[in-house]
Amino acid sequence: MPHIDQMKKSNFLKKEDCGVTGILVTIKEVAEENVAKEGAPEELKWCCYFRECDKPLVLNSTNIQLTAAITGKQHTEDWPGYKVVLYNDPTVTYAGKIMGGIRVRAPRGQAAKANATQAAPSPAPAPAPATQPAPAAPAAEPESDDVPF
Repeated sequence: MPHIDQMKKSNFLKKEDCGVTGILVTIKEVAEENVAKEGAPEELKWCCYFRECDKPLVLNSTNIQLTAAITGKQHTEDWPGYKVVLYNDPTVTYAGKIMGGIRVRAPRGQAAKANATQAAPSPAPAPAPATQPAPAAPAAEPESDDVPF
């Protein structure tokens, strides 16, 4: 039997549509939409449309900032074509209550690549004396095999 949250109809993406592991999507466009319930006064919000979904994501301030950081673009007209992962974050708060909600993150490996290209090259370290062994490189954090993105 479905959970009651799965039974609610919506024209916009809900946290239940994304799951905790997330869905990989490609940004198609960003547009302002009326998100008011039927019969209510117009309420315009920015929404992000994706190639892989029929429903858009209503963008809040946090997700706007996260998407700008992932894409490296401050203008939304430059976002189409970028891939992001939408996931259900149970720690999202609304009106002071923990409710859960959709968050945006970079696909695995994309954030590391973006940070590597933006960082200025650092000078080469001085060679270690011959009597001391070279320091070991820090171990990379393993990525989960369960989620390929």
